[in-house]
Amino acid sequence: MGEGLFRDKKILVMGLGRFGGGVDVVKFACEAGAKVVVTDLAKQDALAESISQLKGLDVEYHLGSHEPADFEQADMVVANPAVPLDNKFLQIARKAGRKVTSQIELFFELCPAKIIGITGANGKSTTTSLTAHLLRSRFGKKVWLGGNIGNEPMLTIVGKIKPDDVVVLELSSFQIEQLAQSDKAPQVALLTNLTPNHLDRYKTFENYCNAKELIFKHQKPDKNQPAVSIFNSDDEVGSKWFAKYKKDAGRICVKFSPDDVPAKIGSVYGLPGRAYLANLAGAIAVAKRFNVTDEQIIGCLPAFEALPHRLQLVGEARGVRWYNDSKATTPDSSIVALEAFDSPIIIAGGHDKHIPFDEFGAKIAQKAKAAILIGQTAGAIGKIIQNHPQNKAQVKYAKTLAEAVQIANTLAAKGDAVLLSPACASYDMFENYEQRGEQFIDLANKVIR
Repeated sequence: MGEGLFRDKKILVMGLGRFGGGVDVVKFACEAGAKVVVTDLAKQDALAESISQLKGLDVEYHLGSHEPADFEQADMVVANPAVPLDNKFLQIARKAGRKVTSQIELFFELCPAKIIGITGANGKSTTTSLTAHLLRSRFGKKVWLGGNIGNEPMLTIVGKIKPDDVVVLELSSFQIEQLAQSDKAPQVALLTNLTPNHLDRYKTFENYCNAKELIFKHQKPDKNQPAVSIFNSDDEVGSKWFAKYKKDAGRICVKFSPDDVPAKIGSVYGLPGRAYLANLAGAIAVAKRFNVTDEQIIGCLPAFEALPHRLQLVGEARGVRWYNDSKATTPDSSIVALEAFDSPIIIAGGHDKHIPFDEFGAKIAQKAKAAILIGQTAGAIGKIIQNHPQNKAQVKYAKTLAEAVQIANTLAAKGDAVLLSPACASYDMFENYEQRGEQFIDLANKVIR
């Protein structure tokens, strides 16, 4: 699959990256008979892991900079989601009449099955995984899970997908923007919620919302079946969009709420807190569109496991439980984690995405036993906590995650929960949130032993 698009063409992959998407594109293009050139601002050492996955393939690497000639001479440029649409090199390619596309656009063009797209600021990975899990109770191995969740390959598996299969994708705002360039969107789309995120790229919350809304703006009926748009009734933006889009012909709008989850289903669901119940409610809303029964949901739910780095229980020692929530890269996602525990010890802080910490700091002040702060944002978060009139949390600072774990172990007593929930991206100290989470797991396990 894809030979017609790529065979004997010069394909420029812009942004190999360290998270898998660029690797997937390169493998697919090579297998389809293309001449592949990779251009990335990072140098070879930084991309060593990704490059190692391409060993044996005929790939030309242009690393450490981008050259205008590469963009002028390529037949097609496949851009990484992290590359803004108005990037000057993409503009060079367009001006030269070259096709500019992305991994997600190519997948939508080639995939023969119905696609469910799930997006939002918080909870989208868990909701996406839950949705696939519930659908598998009815369709078995005919359900495919991918997209932004763990940066799973999409193009290298698309040839295995059959027309009567179902594909469940987590979609980031960056990917949604790329899809919109070719007027594409999933036939079934769900919004978990919207709170400020990626303001380092979008500058304002309104711009971020506009990017997310494209997933609904570009939905269309398919084979005489209406598009389905699903919104969280607890979310202010989602409720507004429900009212806006429910008037559209050729579209069905659905709302979900944690309050909709029947007690008989909620009782077999293991993740704590209203936000996680909202994730389940969203997954159920999708599953019901595909005629999954309550009995099938009840039968499969006990087997669902929390995703790595998402409120993941690492272990327990001396009555202290250690949780890895490294995937919490926004204040709102960390607030969700805080609300799942009584007086936890939280380790937070990291790369500054220019998101306000006022509500997060206030929640720590009122809810946490202690906050151990790391990274670029440590000072800003600490100041908010300490200035709160009802602050009951100790505030400590650590230069490294290892030091933070040591401090947490000193403060923790029987019955406490130690929670890594940074509320920030990881790039000031780590390659990604996975590396941060894995380091925390290693450090916590040393304490637990």
